[in-house]
Amino acid sequence: MFKIKIMKRYSFVFLMLSASVQFVYGQDQDQDQAQATGNVTVPVKKEVAKLVTDRPTQTVSSTVVPMGSFQLEAGSSIEFTPQEGTRKDKNSLLAPTTLLRYGVSQYFELRAVSQFESRKSPFDENRTSGMGDLQLGVKVRILDKPGVNTKVAWMGHVQIPTGSRGISEDVYKGIGKLTVSHVLSETVNLGYSMGYDYFTEKNGDFNYTMVLGIAVNDRVGLFIEPYGEVVRLKTFEASFDAGFVYLLKENLQLDFSYGSGLNYKMNYLALGMSWNTSKK
Repeated sequence: MFKIKIMKRYSFVFLMLSASVQFVYGQDQDQDQAQATGNVTVPVKKEVAKLVTDRPTQTVSSTVVPMGSFQLEAGSSIEFTPQEGTRKDKNSLLAPTTLLRYGVSQYFELRAVSQFESRKSPFDENRTSGMGDLQLGVKVRILDKPGVNTKVAWMGHVQIPTGSRGISEDVYKGIGKLTVSHVLSETVNLGYSMGYDYFTEKNGDFNYTMVLGIAVNDRVGLFIEPYGEVVRLKTFEASFDAGFVYLLKENLQLDFSYGSGLNYKMNYLALGMSWNTSKK
């Protein structure tokens, strides 16, 4: 069991959510049962259940987007991390982080991730801003059968060092995750994943997640999620987050989440939206 350190309280600034929306025509994909939005179970009518998102949880959903449709998932977040040797915090603003998903078939989707980052140093108050590295990838459905309450998928990304100076990691990186979800009841879902981030010139990061999602009603769902990683296969960092989603329309969702470190000091706050462009 990990000792939970007492965390300093922070006053968070209001985040402005920015996102762009693309309209495309796509085919509907039949769904066997009421679906969750992301990893949070939010039952909706079967005939309009289109939106399954990867945000706001750390756990990637085990579902691919409907064939022929685009899905935009975008949000803004701010993170505070205390730095040794100073009473001030390092803060990072991501605004926006954008994930674009396209359904190639009912088993396969293409993915692209980009984000704008702004980092403030606690030592000299200087701020570095620019685009982060581009990620391109896929998600493949492994198990998703009618009548089976378990779904399994694999996600793989390649991170390309295209980011701005001072923001880019300056190395190629491979990102792989195996993700699983279980429908426990009409209102409860359990999801979890294991993954490894591979760096070309140094040890990578092993990571894990586990999320419990609970439906409040047909539009609102809550989640709580422990997660962590072994950085460079040396340093273990345990964290948790919690939040909610709100389904505005059958293909439009808002989300909010808060996260904190358990055995290290870190806090973050995030707002986001997701939009699927499937036509009826």
